[in-house]
Amino acid sequence: MPKLTSLKPMLGSLAPMIGRLPGREAYDAERRTVTWRGWYKLARWKKLRLAIFVRDLFTCQMPGCGRIEGDTSLLVADHVKRHEGDERLFWDEGNLQTLCKPCHDGAKQRAERKRG
Repeated sequence: MPKLTSLKPMLGSLAPMIGRLPGREAYDAERRTVTWRGWYKLARWKKLRLAIFVRDLFTCQMPGCGRIEGDTSLLVADHVKRHEGDERLFWDEGNLQTLCKPCHDGAKQRAERKRG
């Protein structure tokens, strides 16, 4: 039986095609320094997030959607009004709603970008 010979590594010869977006450094630096981003990792947030899902019956609150989702990894506890680091707005149950990921990552994000 013939022996299998190893193939020459080709990855080193390929030109890099994936890289960082221009101007991304300032954005990344801001994300590292803003302390409120750590609030999303707290047990308090996780408990509040689940309470919002239960309150909203695991149903997307985006007008026209109404998707019911049992898998909480496909739901987002969304801030109706952007908190921008305001602790009072961040933890306010009245400022939170349940959205499915497609609505949050699509329609909601587009609307926020339009508002600036």
